[in-house]
Amino acid sequence: MIDRIELNKIQALGTIGVLPEEKNRAQPFEVDLTIETDLSVAGSSDDLDDTINYGDVTELVACIIRNESHQLLEKVATRIASEILAIPAVTGVQVNLRKMRPPVPEFLESSAVNIYRSK
Repeated sequence: MIDRIELNKIQALGTIGVLPEEKNRAQPFEVDLTIETDLSVAGSSDDLDDTINYGDVTELVACIIRNESHQLLEKVATRIASEILAIPAVTGVQVNLRKMRPPVPEFLESSAVNIYRSK
C-alpha cells in the first residue's frame, strides 16, 4: 500500500503562457498535489520531522510559479514534480496545475495539465 499526502488548491500568481499579455501580467494558478511517501513512522511518532512538511512544499510550488517564466503548463508541472521528487522521502508525485483565466475566445473556467512522476 502506498501512503499519500494531498495538498489541494495551492494558489499563486505567475507569468506562464505564450501570448504577450501572459508574459507581462501575472495570472492566477492553482495546484493540487498528491505526494507518495511512507507515513508509517510519522503515524507512530507524531513528529513533523518524520513526514513531509506541507509548508515547505507549498512554498516551493508558489516560488516556482511566481519566480519562473515558462510558456507551457506542462513545463511548470514538470518543474514542480522534479523539485518535489528531490525530497528524499518522496517516491512519487501527481501534479495538477490549473490556469484559472486562460485566454481563449470562449468561456473556460480553467485549463489544466495533470502529470505523475516517480523515482
